[in-house]
Amino acid sequence: MRILIVEDDPVLSEGLSVGLGLQGFTADPVGTLADARAALADCAFEGMVLDVMLPDGSGLDLLAELRRAGSALPVLVLTARDQLRDRVQGLDGGADDYLGKPFDLEELAARLRAILRRAEGRPTALLRWNGLDLDPARMTGRLDGRDLAFSRREFAVLHALMERPGQILSKSALEERLYGWQEEVESNAVEVHVHHLRAKLGRAFIETVRGLGYRVAAEG
Repeated sequence: MRILIVEDDPVLSEGLSVGLGLQGFTADPVGTLADARAALADCAFEGMVLDVMLPDGSGLDLLAELRRAGSALPVLVLTARDQLRDRVQGLDGGADDYLGKPFDLEELAARLRAILRRAEGRPTALLRWNGLDLDPARMTGRLDGRDLAFSRREFAVLHALMERPGQILSKSALEERLYGWQEEVESNAVEVHVHHLRAKLGRAFIETVRGLGYRVAAEG
């Protein structure tokens, strides 16, 4: 789950990036509206955490731009301006959720998972496919009565594939889910993580489509 963080406080931005990373997100931080616009034009994000008061304007202006352009990108507005009228303005302006500062990181992560789940049209938190129950909140799974643990990046690969069962995801698309801008992409990382996942789930759970990428096998 790749998330754009638009926050000009460097300490808070770094804390969000690290904390959300531990929660299974790949978080890319920027500190201005200009950098946010450039990032959105360059990368495919699944969600955004958006501060309101930024050095070059209001985050709500960026939100309005996205909605006028028809973007349904899930957006959680995060701001010190937490009066009722501020919350109403943010939500009516197109925000999917609104959280005031200070905040609890676990609550923020849970709210992000909720708005992403709603965007995908999933009524429950668990992803289910071919007997596997995948829990995004705990980055764990359960298959045939066995509890399974995954590394952060194993989970990112599996989560991406299970979000789109039957759809082929290329190696580069999976790499985008695994690595933020500041991280070095290891050339064989996807292959290694798929190998580890097959060891836990069975070789048939993830299919390789030669020359195209990977997908979870059809249910049967």
